[in-house]
Amino acid sequence: MTLFQYDFMKYAFAAILIIAPLFGILGTMIVNNKMAFFSDALGHSALTGIAAGVIFGIADTSLSMMIFGIAFALLLNWVKSRNVASTDTIISVFSSCCIAIGLAILSRGGNFSKYSSLLLGDVLSITKREIFYLLLIFIATIIFWIFCYNRLQTISLHRALAKSRQFRITRIENLFSVFIALVVMLSIKWIGILLINALLILPAAASRNISENVREYHLFSIIFSVFSGMLGLVVSYYTDMATGPMIVIIASVIFFATYFYGRNR
Repeated sequence: MTLFQYDFMKYAFAAILIIAPLFGILGTMIVNNKMAFFSDALGHSALTGIAAGVIFGIADTSLSMMIFGIAFALLLNWVKSRNVASTDTIISVFSSCCIAIGLAILSRGGNFSKYSSLLLGDVLSITKREIFYLLLIFIATIIFWIFCYNRLQTISLHRALAKSRQFRITRIENLFSVFIALVVMLSIKWIGILLINALLILPAAASRNISENVREYHLFSIIFSVFSGMLGLVVSYYTDMATGPMIVIIASVIFFATYFYGRNR
């Protein structure tokens, strides 16, 4: 009995091959800009996105999550730019508020069990249509990365230099946040709310442990992300365990291995 005997495994592998490189690419800049808490808050806000869809009668939960996720990311950026409090405090307040609102609405009448699967996700439930949506996001992200990576890197290293070169900092940061929101919200259904941030951060953090230049940083991040995703899917299939947690466990092992290797070197 081969692994690819079933269509759901073929779709799952296709999804991993699209999602994992996206996590590897975006994760490097998230780590550079110390946005781990930001992406984690986005993942948790998915519950409020679903709740908003329930209130407004939006049947497609992915659509309501994406709309809310984009609005949430842009709102966070706007509030951060006001410098009214520390970034961590702002993100924590917004994240806590969104989780509470989402849980309150979805748990009304004891119906939260219908949405509990989103906590861990199920990559085996992905469909052809959803893979197509992921592919569109993948192509859009690559185009954005080609044209805006140098600007993003400059902004993360030296905002004053970016301003002197007349970079549209706010627009670029908002675009980057929108792509993070889209990738996170599209992937939550298969990766899970509790694990999505780990898959964004761990491959990039592991890559940073051993990379000597920017090219290696991005290359290793993508390799670690794809390897964790593929091996996690295979191991979960044969052990009958949830795929998301297994991928995170493998990514964690890679991180600690690269951490000690980097220290010894």
